[in-house]
Amino acid sequence: MPCERKPMRYGHSEGHTDVTFDDAGKFIVTCGSDGDVRIWESLDDDDPRSINVGEKAYSLALKKRKLVTAGSNNTVQIHTFPEGDPDGILTRFTTHATHVAFNHSGSRVAAGSSDFMVKVVEVADSSQQKTLRGHDAPVLSVTFDPKDEFLASASCDGSVVIWKIDEQTKVTSWPVLQKSNDVSTAKSLCRLGWQPKTAKLLAVPVGLKVHLYERDSWEHVSTLSDDMMTQPINVVAWSPCGQLLAAGSVGGFLTVWNAESKLCVERQKHEKGYTVCGLAWHPSGRQLAYTDTQGSLGLLDDLPTASSATKTPKVAANDYDDLFDEDDDRAMDEGLSDTHSPAKRPVAGGDDDDDDDLMPATGRVKNRSSFLDDENSLDTVSLALGQGKYGDDDDAGSTVAPPTGPSLPLRPAYEGPLPTLPQKPFQPGSTPAHLTHRFMTWNSVGVVRGYNDDQDNAVDVEFHDTAVHHAMHLTNALGHTLADLSQEAVLLACPATDELASKLQCLHFSSWDANKEWIVDLPAGEDVRALVLGQGWAAAATSARTLRLFTVGGVQKEIFSLPGHVVSMAAHGEQLLVVYHRGTGFDGDQALGVQLLQLGRRKRQVIHGEPLPLSCKAHLAWLGFTAEGTPCYVDSEGVVRMLNRSLGNTWTPVCNTRETCKGKSDHFWVVAVHENPQQLRCIPCKGSRYPPTLPRPAVAILPFKLPLCQTTTEKGQMEEQYWRSTLLQNHYSFLSSSGYEIDDEGQNQNQKEQQELLMKMFALSCKLEREFRCMELAELMTQSVVTLAVRYASRSRRMNLAQRLNELAMEKANQLQEEQEQEEEEVQEEEHHTPRSRRPAPLGGPSGKQSKGPVLKPLAPKPKTKVSLIQRPWTGFQLWLEENRKSILADSPDLQETDVIKAAMGSFRSLSAEDRLSWTERAKGQSGEAADLKKRKRVEEAGEGDESRVKADENIAKKKKSLDTTAKLSAFAFNKN
Repeated sequence: MPCERKPMRYGHSEGHTDVTFDDAGKFIVTCGSDGDVRIWESLDDDDPRSINVGEKAYSLALKKRKLVTAGSNNTVQIHTFPEGDPDGILTRFTTHATHVAFNHSGSRVAAGSSDFMVKVVEVADSSQQKTLRGHDAPVLSVTFDPKDEFLASASCDGSVVIWKIDEQTKVTSWPVLQKSNDVSTAKSLCRLGWQPKTAKLLAVPVGLKVHLYERDSWEHVSTLSDDMMTQPINVVAWSPCGQLLAAGSVGGFLTVWNAESKLCVERQKHEKGYTVCGLAWHPSGRQLAYTDTQGSLGLLDDLPTASSATKTPKVAANDYDDLFDEDDDRAMDEGLSDTHSPAKRPVAGGDDDDDDDLMPATGRVKNRSSFLDDENSLDTVSLALGQGKYGDDDDAGSTVAPPTGPSLPLRPAYEGPLPTLPQKPFQPGSTPAHLTHRFMTWNSVGVVRGYNDDQDNAVDVEFHDTAVHHAMHLTNALGHTLADLSQEAVLLACPATDELASKLQCLHFSSWDANKEWIVDLPAGEDVRALVLGQGWAAAATSARTLRLFTVGGVQKEIFSLPGHVVSMAAHGEQLLVVYHRGTGFDGDQALGVQLLQLGRRKRQVIHGEPLPLSCKAHLAWLGFTAEGTPCYVDSEGVVRMLNRSLGNTWTPVCNTRETCKGKSDHFWVVAVHENPQQLRCIPCKGSRYPPTLPRPAVAILPFKLPLCQTTTEKGQMEEQYWRSTLLQNHYSFLSSSGYEIDDEGQNQNQKEQQELLMKMFALSCKLEREFRCMELAELMTQSVVTLAVRYASRSRRMNLAQRLNELAMEKANQLQEEQEQEEEEVQEEEHHTPRSRRPAPLGGPSGKQSKGPVLKPLAPKPKTKVSLIQRPWTGFQLWLEENRKSILADSPDLQETDVIKAAMGSFRSLSAEDRLSWTERAKGQSGEAADLKKRKRVEEAGEGDESRVKADENIAKKKKSLDTTAKLSAFAFNKN
């Protein structure tokens, strides 16, 4: 019965990897060229624990809660498992170690190196070492005799050597390998395997075959091969029972043999054909984990046991598979998914069906009659056994019997979405807690580093601006794992132990008194999971789903419960942002909720636990505020989202850091976000998700870009610039309403840029003859810019558009006048000390002339204001319409007003250019007479005035107006090139 090949998943960056299981089979442990060791609870673990052991990790071994790694730092290190705490260095070499292995009891470790030496070290006392010298090239692999008497090693000098450990002598040597000058250039890693339990056979991969050598006699007694192998075998591994041998090749083939019968009992191929460089059996013998040179981890599940393998006849390679080329094989492999493989059907009696027994090692159905459409086609093995697939079998010597009873019904299985493991809490700007040297936090104030190694257990605090405070070195006696930093204090927290409670420690360095430190013990059974510092206050979220508030001086304040376990927190001034688990996610998605609170004098909740949007199958990676106080966050897919206060507190994606990454395993580690200037400050991490502490990483700056459609076109680019500028301008109104001083000059400059972009889009729409779109853009303009749009439309001979824009300009002028009057009334009320509080002025007040968005007009007519009494100048079309309205209605008396205007517009356009010009001149003359009449009336009412002075002022005003209009139109003119 064929095994199930699980889909592979990304584990490490590109390069050599290794894999093993723990003694109980609960964890899969891998290492890679990124220098990390990752501990997986299963293949589906989306958040494996990670331990950094150096720049690169070449090999690992695990026995009795001791994890040993060979790395590029010329050492063999040991860590506790599964905690991952460093437990010292076993041995050192003059160059990097290449392979490590435990003996059967776990008391010794053998390590090979590129300096040609092999060392055997006692785990309990690393000073007890034995050095085996004799190789003339770097060592490829080492393995212990299960009886702990001999040691085998393979080298780039082409030899496999058997050593007598206690005597440190060479017993025998076989020159069977191809020579090379380094491990990186070797054709095969030649990972040796000594048969467990009996210790009878030593497996040596030699080219396309595996040689089996007998213990004591050291003779070559057998060879295992597979005709499907086309490239050298890289690694071999014995099953725990010692009867099955698995091999992985450079070409990506995975083969399992029965060592006694020499039959191939299982054959699979890597889903992408990459080189297999790591193999490990599960202690149960039913699973086989493997890794490749691209950093991926895979698993073969439901492998045959030794007993079933001996009873199951396997098909030779020269069967009907040869009728199908490689592409057909691949297509069929992909067509039969792991979960829907026909080989997984249960049958009566619990025994394998005859079809299952005849399943080839490739995992595909051997009988291809359904594909060949040949009723007489019979399975090759069935023919060999004298039995047809569906015919009666009269041969008493047949070893395979057809099923006699009815098939058992399938056991119901759940096929719905699977729950996602909840994300663990984290501190923004921190690296994993299991690292010996790590960032506890990195924010806009400074950097807090933690050191926990053999030499020191301390916390270093460094400020970006040394004027805030000098750098500090703190002894970490309590074992703090969480930290936050502000311009007032440093906040630290440690988890509870068997003897001590979880503690919250604050170093208030900005205090004016002598006592600058305070510590609070949390109640028993309650641990700090996240902490944050605001302006004059601190907050800590605990494992009891409780959020505790303190003053920066140590006074306990409010306490309230969270709806779920906290994930992360952030603060800015009086704002507190909390993200927590609001439920169980499914199919890789996290179900997170967010709360935003204002903790000033008037405490209130701004966001009431709404779901936090994340990318598909992503988790939260960073949480914080911009330097201007806008909440934002980053998910594991690199998408940066920012709160849009002007759109009902929704979250808008403003950047995708993955678009800037060069490689798939590269990431950007965000440390700060700025709205003015528009910058995302982050640290590029090549091949990892977080940076090392040394050397000090360099900060890169990424620009913002909204994911609008068609940003390669001129229209899309201007739309993206406008809405990005609008979104990033929201903080001005928020800061102003919160009592902060704002940069009026910067605000006005942003508004000016927005209006320029609108005018450019207006000109582009005019060129494309999109008049309705022009009106939509004009709704976003200020009254003064709409006036420019009117003139632009008139000069473009778009009279209908100019008319509509003129009406819109007058409407905006009315709104502006109403706002000014309302503001004057409020100022007068404040001057008379009325109890009515002043409403904060809108962001786009009279100075900025920022327009409100398009609003729904009420059905009832608006009361007339002073501005509405002013007679607006008539156009030539309006004058023509008033004089010819009766004739139009005489022809069609049932027309509505809009239909009358449409009919009049068509008739007016049919006039010659000279007639239209004359009507325009007549309209200007009438409006000029009305204006002169109004001025004379104003002079007479005042009782004084001078006609000559009025005319002079009028001429000056006209000159200024024409000059300003020309200048503005030239600035917004559309460039055809």
